[in-house]
Amino acid sequence: MIRPAAFGFNEETAADNSFQRKINELSKEQLQLSVLREFDAFAESLLKKGIDVTIIEDKADPPKSDALFPNNWFSTLPDGSLSVFPMFAHSRRLEKRDDIMRLLNENFEVSRFTDWSELEAEGFFLEGTGSMVIDHENKFIYACVSQRTHLSALEKFSRANNYNAISFSAVDKNGNAIYHTNVILCIGKEFAVVCDECFVDEMEWIAVSQLLRTTNHKIVPISYEQVCAFAGNMLQLRNKKGEQFLVMSKTAYDSLTKKQRSQLEEYNELLPVAIPTIETIGGGSARCMMAEIFLKRKLRIENRE
Repeated sequence: MIRPAAFGFNEETAADNSFQRKINELSKEQLQLSVLREFDAFAESLLKKGIDVTIIEDKADPPKSDALFPNNWFSTLPDGSLSVFPMFAHSRRLEKRDDIMRLLNENFEVSRFTDWSELEAEGFFLEGTGSMVIDHENKFIYACVSQRTHLSALEKFSRANNYNAISFSAVDKNGNAIYHTNVILCIGKEFAVVCDECFVDEMEWIAVSQLLRTTNHKIVPISYEQVCAFAGNMLQLRNKKGEQFLVMSKTAYDSLTKKQRSQLEEYNELLPVAIPTIETIGGGSARCMMAEIFLKRKLRIENRE
């Protein structure tokens, strides 16, 4: 998780992220304080549950309004690989930091490092686990195509890592492409939260839903209204004891019906966190704030002389 130093409304990303909204009554200082309170409380909620959290401080110069959403520019895989991704918005490319890559390499076992940033020059983008919702156990990558998720980049990444890419088209009620797959789909162990209303092609929805069921995922459908409350933007985490938690914003949790909550509680404890300012201005929610580390920690041999 990246603790933000200059959070704010990003005009560039707002062009295709309909979830972003300005809060004009807050000064820059008030906004930063509010966001830091939300971030720190979120991280503390994870730590209290025994979930291992690596927190890195954002650098104020240059200012990066979306730095607290690291899952878009880098990700790891269970095979030990570490990847950096091509970002659509020029302003967000500033978030990529070599020192973070070095930190991960120093503390974790990295089997392979790949930087896909060169695709930016060709106009091909793939924004990490925003663009891709990955079923690691069954080696499938689900992705809705948009200007932030190009099919060619998706296929290159999938082939390089021996995953199978499942692409589809998804739109909001105004017919605009859903900018990131992870706002309409969450895949956990034995369940999947998904909004079928966003699918453009019924046959694509049938194919996706059948594949989810075939890979032993019980589908928990959500409505487009719940998508707008970030109910699709969840992430399943495991703590040091092996206990599973489904992390989501309080906004998302409040939008769920009793039946949906009950269905999800069959698989994990629900862990809602209050991040209303971040959601409103940033247009991303709890899942976007976490870049999973599947890498194994390096063993440290202490000198006890």
